[in-house]
Amino acid sequence: MSAKNGTWRNWGGNVTARPVRQVEPASVAELAAAVRAAAEDGLKVKAVGTGHSFTSIAATDGVLIRPRLLAGIRGIDRDAMTVTVEAGTPLKRLNTALAREGLSLTNMGDIMEQTVSGAVSTGTHGTGRESGSIAAQIRGLELVTADGSVLTCSEKENPEVFAAARIGLGALGIVTALTFAVEPLFLLTAREEPMPFDRVLAEFDQLWAENEHFEFYWFPHTGNTNTKRNNRSAGPEQPVGQLAGWFEDEFLSNGVFQVAQWVGRGAPAAIPAIARVSSKALSARTYTDIPYKVFTSPRRVRFVEMEYAVPRAALAETLRELKTMVDRSGLRVSFPVEVRTAPADDITLSTASGRDSAYVAVHMFRGTPYHAYFTAAERIFTAHEGRPHWGKVHTRDADYLSRVYPRFGEFTALRDRLDPERLFQNDYLRRVLGA
Repeated sequence: MSAKNGTWRNWGGNVTARPVRQVEPASVAELAAAVRAAAEDGLKVKAVGTGHSFTSIAATDGVLIRPRLLAGIRGIDRDAMTVTVEAGTPLKRLNTALAREGLSLTNMGDIMEQTVSGAVSTGTHGTGRESGSIAAQIRGLELVTADGSVLTCSEKENPEVFAAARIGLGALGIVTALTFAVEPLFLLTAREEPMPFDRVLAEFDQLWAENEHFEFYWFPHTGNTNTKRNNRSAGPEQPVGQLAGWFEDEFLSNGVFQVAQWVGRGAPAAIPAIARVSSKALSARTYTDIPYKVFTSPRRVRFVEMEYAVPRAALAETLRELKTMVDRSGLRVSFPVEVRTAPADDITLSTASGRDSAYVAVHMFRGTPYHAYFTAAERIFTAHEGRPHWGKVHTRDADYLSRVYPRFGEFTALRDRLDPERLFQNDYLRRVLGA
């Protein structure tokens, strides 16, 4: 979103930027021309989607490229079972278009407001035993590099760029199109149910192994979680009823939750009591629907988030340490902690690169102080060689990241080759990748 005075703000409201100019190219040729013009004017270039990152990964005081007009499906290849889509296409538009064609992505994150390029460039993911992040489903991509040329990349064409640019952080060039693997539309049955925190941790390996997609939310200041298992189903379709869906997803998860956040912000001492009520408000439910309707949910309550990927084997210990820290700290945490998993992948700077991972996400309501909580949580995550989500709040730098990513040097060498003048540099990339 951009204001009339040229100030750009992210969704979380914690990052602002004042670019010299904002460009909305209507074609790849126009985008390449804008990149060349910025280089001639000595200005840095960044592309931004919907601003759902909580870091300043897309911020620039140079040229901000908004790919809103570069949207839509270029083509579906039913022999190869792929779809090629323009970079600025919102995930919601991609998912609904695929469903109309009787197709689906294999896995999704839990929101779909982001553009496809913004989501993959920061490593957006859902949860899955065998299926990885959205970027792990990419089969090809198109990239405008610093000299204004257009590179097409896949496992066969420019494979070293393909290995890195699927989660490129905006450091290697500007993604203009993505080709994703798709499959025939299928049904998922979701089973949501409360479960005690200690039981989830004790049975986590079994819950992970028995379900295609397992995740849970722990409510700090309580011993309660809400679990969700998604598994393929032969049907029939049994979507959440309209009234029940409104009550659970809008009234409780967004409306009442929003009010609870406001109360908690005004009276932090009330938060543990609110948490105990909130954690018991959602009852068990089972429903069956097409994938994107099961994977995603509306998120209308604004927050700030930190998320780290730790080795999956370290999850239980990480969460116990987090719970102990919250219980002893005097902190008042009004947002649940979200836990998901992903299998190891082969993307250079993916948070799951080379290792089976578990994700732990901590949130705070927008406008409440989050620094003390996030700092204490980050200390726990990094003690387990955690890798921060590229689009979520963190304080790590290139020195730390080069130790937890075995292929870090491979990425920076490629960046030296593709962007030697650092046209796509900003403060965030300087911190996480080095000069």
